[in-house]
Amino acid sequence: MTSSSEKSILNGISGSAYPGEILALMGPSGSGKTTLLNVLGGRFNQQNTSGSVSYNDKPYSKHLKTRIGFVTQDDVLFPHLTVKETLTYTALLRLPKTLTKQEKEQRAVSVIQELGLERCQDTMIGGSFVRGVSGGERKRVCIGNEIMTNPSLLFLDEPTSSLDSTTALKIVQMLQSIAKAGKTIVTTIHQPSSRLFHRFDKLVVLSRGSLLYFGKASEAMPYFSSIGCSPLLSMNPAEFLLDLANGNMNDISIPSALKEGSSCSKIRPPKSTPTAVYELYHINCDVDAETQYLEEAYKTQIEVMEKKKLMEPVPLDEEVKLMITCPKREWGLSWWDQYCILSLRGFKERKHDYFSWLRVTQVLSTAIILGLLWWQSDIQHPKVYKIRYEIMFMVGLLFFIAVFWGFFPVFTAIFTFPQERAMLSKERESNMYRLSAYFVARTTSDLPLDLILPVLFLVVVYFMAGLRLRAESFFLSVLTVFLCIVAAQGLGLAIGASLMDLKKATTLASVTVMTFMLAGGYFVKKVPMFIAWIRYMSFNYHTYKLLVKVQYEEIMQDVNGEEIVSGLKEVSALVAMIIGYRLLAYLSLRRMKLHTST
Repeated sequence: MTSSSEKSILNGISGSAYPGEILALMGPSGSGKTTLLNVLGGRFNQQNTSGSVSYNDKPYSKHLKTRIGFVTQDDVLFPHLTVKETLTYTALLRLPKTLTKQEKEQRAVSVIQELGLERCQDTMIGGSFVRGVSGGERKRVCIGNEIMTNPSLLFLDEPTSSLDSTTALKIVQMLQSIAKAGKTIVTTIHQPSSRLFHRFDKLVVLSRGSLLYFGKASEAMPYFSSIGCSPLLSMNPAEFLLDLANGNMNDISIPSALKEGSSCSKIRPPKSTPTAVYELYHINCDVDAETQYLEEAYKTQIEVMEKKKLMEPVPLDEEVKLMITCPKREWGLSWWDQYCILSLRGFKERKHDYFSWLRVTQVLSTAIILGLLWWQSDIQHPKVYKIRYEIMFMVGLLFFIAVFWGFFPVFTAIFTFPQERAMLSKERESNMYRLSAYFVARTTSDLPLDLILPVLFLVVVYFMAGLRLRAESFFLSVLTVFLCIVAAQGLGLAIGASLMDLKKATTLASVTVMTFMLAGGYFVKKVPMFIAWIRYMSFNYHTYKLLVKVQYEEIMQDVNGEEIVSGLKEVSALVAMIIGYRLLAYLSLRRMKLHTST
């Protein structure tokens, strides 16, 4: 496999794994383990590579994804969902529509029992700022998400990383029980303990993208001893193999041919070469020679025999044949059902953030401060003085409300897609749902939550400041602020989805929001014509005009009795922003590389 710059990543890798077996991919960092696993799982960007992937002589297709499970190295889970909720939502979304909801929920319960998660099934997953289950339990939940569909083939990328030896052993024992059920398991592993090593059925040892060994794990040590490489002291077989792959021969006996001189010993650096560089040259030269020796030994002693085995036809069961030849991708649920489940899942996950004490305190404290600064201001002035230039002290409050509920949602929404990108990519790779169903659910499930804090804010400010005491005026003010929030969220979603970089997105949002605020109709009354178009794109501008109209409708007329502020025009502008910004965000997500069709 090569990239556009012709960089060699993997060279002539071959091997096989059968049902009931665990194949481990070992090698030092940068040897190509994860790349090989991603290629086999169909999760590598094929645009910049050459080569093909086939399963049992059939070309790889996206329809096979239902028969393949892939557990990434990072545990990508929603922190505020419990273990049971996480696996239940996975079952509802991924299992075929031929099963009822009760059958899918029962499958989730079975997986919990199979993975030994009964004790923590009602505990939150947890994360950086949320206490939850242990690392081993998180990894088991990730594995549970992938075995939910009963896949024939399961890939795992370093499932024991960051786990202690005992927990890692439990994970591997669990994989053994899954394999015994007739599954094929392929996993990368960096440096397993000796107890873990002896539980693998087959082993692939990689070094800089080349194959040093493929065969039974129990036969690896005898093989390397047969070619003259054996440990000089007792050590973990995995450590010995990694030393070989790294070219570290300090505690390893090597063939006499390598001791006498490497294949590059005839090439000498210039005499003027510094001593340190000279020594580094010989170190690299020896490493290259030793690695080349191991590669050649594998090619002459094992590779030919293994390739003959690979040429033998493998019988396919009828279910796999059907999946290979199936011309149409099948979704587990209809679009509407996907939307409903994703909305419910999103609501449960994000309600904790919406009602965190920090956010509620921020909103309430701002409302109280505003109420105290404008305490009963509107009531203290007789109606006769309510002409345009005498109500400026009140429109300042209305403008701040428009700015606050425009600024606050933008910088909250910016984080939405960049933070959920890993989850979206993982679930879309598994064909769990349509991108359109996810997007609509993600942008509408929060709407009920978006209404609660603004209402609480306006109740405090409205009556403390003594704004227009009419039910109609209050509810129209709430509706105006709500439209502003949804429009501002759309801008944040569009910026976040377009850039997918929080630093760049925050910078762009800061400049945009500041520009909208300045052009919002309060600081600058007469904007020059060549730049006046900016104010019509500003949700602050339209929100401010609507709030002023709601509070002082009787004076929003010119000398001819015609309205200066048209409520319908302002509402239409906000609705257009709500739709336009979200459409831009959706199109940006479609362009995002998820390695799957959208």
